Amino acid sequence: AWKDNRIFIRFEGVSSVANIYLNDEWVGEHKGAYSAFSFELTHFLKLGEPNTIVVKANNESREDVIPINHNLFGVYGGMYRGVSLIVTNKVSFSTTDYASSGVYIRQQNVSPSSADITVTAKLENKWQKAKNVILESVVYDAKGALIKTTVTPIKVLPQGLQLFKQAFTLKKPHLWNGLEDPYLYKVVTSIKENGAVIDKVILPLGIRKFEIVDGKGFYLNGKPYRLHGVNRHQDWWGIGNALSDQQHEEDLQIMKEMGVNSIRTAHYQHSEYFYSKADSMGFVMWAEIPYVHAVAGKEAENAKQQMVELIRQNYHHPSIYVWGLHNEIKAITPDDYGSVLTAALHDLAKTEDPDRYTVSVNGSGEMEKAENNFADIQGINRYFGWYEKTSYELESWVKDLEQRFPNHKVTLSEYGCEGNVDQQDENPPAQVHPTQGQHYPEQLTTRLHEIQWGIIEKHPYLYSSYIWCMFDFAIPAWDRGGVPARNQKGMVTFDRKIKKDVFYWYKANWSKEAVVYISDRRLVNRKNANTNITVYSNRGTPSLSINSVQAGAPKQGATSVHFIFENVQLQKGKNNIRLSAGNNITDEVEWNLQ
Repeated sequence: AWKDNRIFIRFEGVSSVANIYLNDEWVGEHKGAYSAFSFELTHFLKLGEPNTIVVKANNESREDVIPINHNLFGVYGGMYRGVSLIVTNKVSFSTTDYASSGVYIRQQNVSPSSADITVTAKLENKWQKAKNVILESVVYDAKGALIKTTVTPIKVLPQGLQLFKQAFTLKKPHLWNGLEDPYLYKVVTSIKENGAVIDKVILPLGIRKFEIVDGKGFYLNGKPYRLHGVNRHQDWWGIGNALSDQQHEEDLQIMKEMGVNSIRTAHYQHSEYFYSKADSMGFVMWAEIPYVHAVAGKEAENAKQQMVELIRQNYHHPSIYVWGLHNEIKAITPDDYGSVLTAALHDLAKTEDPDRYTVSVNGSGEMEKAENNFADIQGINRYFGWYEKTSYELESWVKDLEQRFPNHKVTLSEYGCEGNVDQQDENPPAQVHPTQGQHYPEQLTTRLHEIQWGIIEKHPYLYSSYIWCMFDFAIPAWDRGGVPARNQKGMVTFDRKIKKDVFYWYKANWSKEAVVYISDRRLVNRKNANTNITVYSNRGTPSLSINSVQAGAPKQGATSVHFIFENVQLQKGKNNIRLSAGNNITDEVEWNLQ
């Protein structure tokens, strides 16, 4: 049945180097754990007979395949995402254009009154003569009503990959507006021959305008839109990175509950489902390649390959606003290998997609570093109060940037510290060893984030900030904080079962949902009768009672939702702590004074 068709196999992710064989013949090799790739099988297949496909995967680190350094996160092995068999007509949209759909939808001059749309289709013809066909693009609204049809007669020659473009304008478009209204059109682009559809690609179209205004922040469709961001690794405890669609969606729902509206998919291309679901839920996305932390001097070809794969495979996602070029690559001079490669990646990204931003991320915390300013945006990772200095010094650092670099687009791309929910401390240490310590009580991360979001909130110069990290994740080389092979900087535990106190801190600050929450709730067994009780309320000033006895008025904390009841007296034995605010919204815990 496939005699006059073309047959392809497409892998969404194989870690890290994959070699594909069909009937003992080598089909091809792909280098990179996180991007999709496809090969044509047509000429290897034996029609009407059994055919054997063999995939060999190797996740050993290599200097010519990024990430070359496997020390910052778990680089799992094997086929961990979906595999597709694709059968096409001999005239079709390209399936081997870096495993993209072969169709690209560009939007320009977006406003509430109109948007200019260009559909670029890449076609191939494997017949021995030219084919006269119809290229048709049809736009449907979110309810399925037909909005626009564009029809173009084309001649597809039998030699080479060919590009065809269709341009049209949509009047008074319904704009994609983040979490508030993630409105998606549907664009169906077809090839028709003699009235019959011989190939078809269906893509979403979210019409929006992203803009970063120096010193003022991020704008969505011409209006200020403060980005509340987190970094996300894709692995789960007991599952590794072979997540189901349901688990990807669960991650997104947890982030939405916390009030997150922007996600940095660290430090590599995440699943197609994850980006697609982000489109329909309304997250503003940062996508990047795994050029991370180390330079070998042999990775340029692979980094460029993965940059093109990232962009072409995800070009159609309206949620993506920026392409990430590197994370914490260090250089001594602007002419070092890493700097030159970053500049080349920026040029490549802007050539592939001139309408989105690029970003590189510095791990040393200074704007003057040699590897900086090769991208549209400078990301800076700062771990005040953890790897360096004190939490409060974040503010003087931001003020210094505002004064000395007023025209730079800057994001705080990582900040945070570790907190183990199984370790609780009434008097957490003022300092811990951030790389060797074993006592990282939950209170460390709670207090640090209370201070630091209180600072970040006041400085729109940082057009965005991204907490490190949304979920605890695996890091095989580590042994710290009481749990080996674990980074515990997450807002939620690795198994997604416990939302830490800091999760509710951000939910109170970021979400529109009512939050009335008693912090340090897992610190059940206490020794100090006199204590301060920290609470969060986004429904006005709360009241607190201990064993039905009303406490005094709270002290205002770092933000409008932060309250501290000072010098509260606990009784020997059990203590019932009850918090209320707003329209009788309550929270309750029980502590034991030993």
